[in-house]
Amino acid sequence: MHTVNAEVTKEKLLQDLNAVVAETEQLLRDTAAVGGEKVATWRAGVEQNLKSAKARLGDLEHAALEKAKATVQATDHYVHEKPWQAIGITAGVGVLVGLAVGMLLNRR
Repeated sequence: MHTVNAEVTKEKLLQDLNAVVAETEQLLRDTAAVGGEKVATWRAGVEQNLKSAKARLGDLEHAALEKAKATVQATDHYVHEKPWQAIGITAGVGVLVGLAVGMLLNRR
């Protein structure tokens, strides 16, 4: 369960970082008309940092994708090697979900 929460948190972080990058790019486009040496120096630094952040974000997304693929392959391998255990686990999870839903419906 902890791994699922960590994956959801990583996914949210990646979405938030993508949003920040997009907003920063928009800010740079909006301030392109503003002149001055100080602004130009600032803009160049921000653009460099933005390129670096985009590269690291791409690396994080690639790593997350590779980890997800490995998890899918491991699950597929397990299910093919031990189909009855997989069916039992799935049935057990189904029973737990059914009980949880039943308890929630009974509360109303």
